[in-house]
Amino acid sequence: MFDLIAFDADDTLWHNERLYELTQTKLIDLLAGYADRETVVQRLYDTEMENLEYYGYGIKSFTLSMIETALKLSRGQISGAEIEQVIRFGKEMLTTRVELLDQVAETIRVLAKSYSLMVLTKGDLRDQQWKLAQSGLGGYFQYVEIVSHKTAETYNALLKKYKIPPHRFLMVGNSLPSDILPVVALGGQAVHIPYHITWQHEIADDLPDGRDGYYKLEHMGQLPKLLNGLLTQE
Repeated sequence: MFDLIAFDADDTLWHNERLYELTQTKLIDLLAGYADRETVVQRLYDTEMENLEYYGYGIKSFTLSMIETALKLSRGQISGAEIEQVIRFGKEMLTTRVELLDQVAETIRVLAKSYSLMVLTKGDLRDQQWKLAQSGLGGYFQYVEIVSHKTAETYNALLKKYKIPPHRFLMVGNSLPSDILPVVALGGQAVHIPYHITWQHEIADDLPDGRDGYYKLEHMGQLPKLLNGLLTQE
């Protein structure tokens, strides 16, 4: 039924957002003498949004935004030793062991026997390549695409590159605005598997409930059954 099934990586194949939350808590503790928790969280998010066009997504971008937030909230008074701590936070994130979500490994192994699979994710190239290598899943994916943004234009370009009609493409991911809405808008099909933590930037008001080509699952282990059901409807 599908020429290609693409999977988002962070918080779809492996845990990611909880690492950002943990590091954000470390920053809050570090800056306790300069601002309260709510102020640190909001200023960090605002800084991340301002920096997206310069640094893109990923841990390195997040680290630079943490440093900038620390400098702003301390009005330049933060010490070099404290800035060094923030840099250490980022390095710890970059070397944290990759932990797959439940039932991901089994599901990917099963689907790879019948479908062409792709990792389609955004973020820092080196970081995402490292995580894929550490995950043990790399051998199951024929294609890997690491992009700056996931928009309808991005998906359309990829479909043209691989010469795949939209209705023969399936995207699986945890983010409505990145993984689901652009694909459905192009006439593709998408499976939403929510993660228990959602970054504010990935929250969508326009829910696709009832739209053709949109499916929602509780976990990855339900995907083979969904695909088998769709095949019987053809």
